[in-house]
Amino acid sequence: MSAFEPFEQFDEVEDIVDRLDDPDPGTRRVAVMDLADSADPSAVTYLKKALGDEAREVRLQVALALAEFDGPETADALVVAVVDEDAGVAQAAADSMAELKDPAAADPILPFVTHESAFVRAASLRALRELKRTESLKPALDAFSDEDATVRSEAISVVGYLKTEDALPALMSMLKDVEPAVRRTAAGALGFSVTTAAAEALAQSLTDSDWQVREIAAETLCKVQSTVAAPALRAALTDEYWQVRQKSIRSLGKLGVAEAVPEIIPSLDHDISNLRKEAAAALGEIEAPEAVPALEAHLDDPDPDVRKNIRWALGRIRSE
Repeated sequence: MSAFEPFEQFDEVEDIVDRLDDPDPGTRRVAVMDLADSADPSAVTYLKKALGDEAREVRLQVALALAEFDGPETADALVVAVVDEDAGVAQAAADSMAELKDPAAADPILPFVTHESAFVRAASLRALRELKRTESLKPALDAFSDEDATVRSEAISVVGYLKTEDALPALMSMLKDVEPAVRRTAAGALGFSVTTAAAEALAQSLTDSDWQVREIAAETLCKVQSTVAAPALRAALTDEYWQVRQKSIRSLGKLGVAEAVPEIIPSLDHDISNLRKEAAAALGEIEAPEAVPALEAHLDDPDPDVRKNIRWALGRIRSE
């Protein structure tokens, strides 16, 4: 039985392909869906050909269907779809490109990093991020000076995923970009580094004019494991945005900064339950005996998640 399965699969694909020439675009669209369901790698060749279909709905279905396949041939088809004149088809192709996992798929995509369209450049970089090919480093670094903010953000993500310390100065420089969205991406991308320079740059970002940059910097600081992190995070506990304070408390807990306990305890009384929950968890992670009375006083918190974290924190502290 198994010896005949490849022939049966081939016949099925051939039968589907015949329907790609049907006069009815609805029939052609269903044929594309069936090719995706076949899971036969040979279907990619036919799907690429169908990208020339005159019907927008057929090309859109092809762009979606290609997400079911991987490898260089799939990427070769997707770079055709991502430059489609229809914005919906192009966006679907960009989303499918981001699903590619085979590093070899980077080869057909790399040339499109310098495409005239900012959308195509950003989509290409977004796809390259997951593929983690060292060949992506230089074009991504070159894109740091792109006029389009989305392209710059995607380029930063590529470099962050590659985790190359040599690129650290360039990444840190992007914390000064004029666009907050770019600075946010840069703050998150620095999490791979354990250098003091990265920690100092992130600490400086805790005073950024954009609160979301400050929030991401606070969250990332716990990853760099530097002595610079603790004082900067403690200072951020007075930030006007509770989201920044929340991430600062979380990072202080993960870093086990005992000196921050008196500054964290007041958050157990905050109106926002997420902040109370974070404070309880951080006190437990720090294993601070001096926090026991405050934790016990809040065992009747109205939020069940907060109560759960308080019980966990008390159990952890008492076990120590």
